[in-house]
Amino acid sequence: MDNKGKGLNTICTHVGELEDTKYKGAVSPLYMSTSYAFDDVDVKRYPRYFNTPNQEGLCKKIAALEHAESALIFGSGMAAVSTALLAFLRAGDHIVLQQTLYGGTYNLVTEEFDKYGISYSFTKGWEPKDFENEIRENTKVLYIETPSNPLLTITDMEGVAAIAKKHGIVSMIDNTFASPVNQNPIDFGIDVVIHSATKYMGGHSDICAGAVASTKEHMHRIFHLAKNFGGSLSDYTVWLLERSIKTMGLRVRAQNENALAMAQYLEAHVDIDAVYYPGLTIHKDHELAKRQMKGFGGMLSFELKPYLDASLFQKSLKMIKSSMSLAGVESTVLSPTQTSHALMSAEVRAEQGIKDGLIRFSVGIEEPEDLIADIEYAIKKVKKETKTTV
Repeated sequence: MDNKGKGLNTICTHVGELEDTKYKGAVSPLYMSTSYAFDDVDVKRYPRYFNTPNQEGLCKKIAALEHAESALIFGSGMAAVSTALLAFLRAGDHIVLQQTLYGGTYNLVTEEFDKYGISYSFTKGWEPKDFENEIRENTKVLYIETPSNPLLTITDMEGVAAIAKKHGIVSMIDNTFASPVNQNPIDFGIDVVIHSATKYMGGHSDICAGAVASTKEHMHRIFHLAKNFGGSLSDYTVWLLERSIKTMGLRVRAQNENALAMAQYLEAHVDIDAVYYPGLTIHKDHELAKRQMKGFGGMLSFELKPYLDASLFQKSLKMIKSSMSLAGVESTVLSPTQTSHALMSAEVRAEQGIKDGLIRFSVGIEEPEDLIADIEYAIKKVKKETKTTV
């Protein structure tokens, strides 16, 4: 299928689908085999080589969604992150990373890179100059995450990409929070795009996967490490993920709309201390987000007033679930200090502005009125239980 000029939902639905030549089914057939012929064939197929029929089809879909030449899928987002990074880093190299990152990525770098002889620096801020200030002679990678987890900071992709090209460095981005629906970093000059496909690509809280997309040259390098690391994805999960991506455009756009409505509601609420969402005009990076995002995403974070206990609030919610992950069709909340960023020290979290009472809110596809009613109920319950008056 020629992707040129095709719309997002058309790409989500049709690119990379496998034809059912025998029964003419409407969906891709599932090839469960882990053993394929090796003689008289064009491709020697093996799951760990990322080239089973279902793997190949899904990779084409993800590459098309990210405007990339090629892509690979992995067993988790962290498998994608670690493989992409280590494909371009070796002993004696240096990497510059954004100040605020997903806790798992931060822990990978701080816990493992010293063992490999790889040095690293975190930026002091989010401006392109903050990245350039940390570059050394042996710097090989600039790594960003925008919007960031959990404070939704926005990084100038075009500015960082320009600095990377100026210094002959590979630029990488974790594009999970935005999804390909809202943001295509390759269009802004970023070299390698990484996703936890568990999140918006899966979208139903039942798939664990990762993805990397880039040029054929970069993906060839990543593949040669990936086949040795063995982080491939089972074909059944591949098939489920390909099915889930078909509705990603519809889901994410609905979540964008709901998240903006919830952010506006929370920002005006007397019991809310702060709201972090790039779609709000009060967000410090709102104008930058408008320039590089097609939608502001389904993720936001907020802080209750000090007189309200964040943990008790989350336990008091009836419909919105307290849950470890994000981006499902159901709305969920969590405390980053207890989950996604628990491996960071309290000092590092404080430096990044991640307070103990911060609540990360993954907005689903429910009606905003029902989400608001659930939050109002929880706030009233907390006030009653703590006998707090405003």
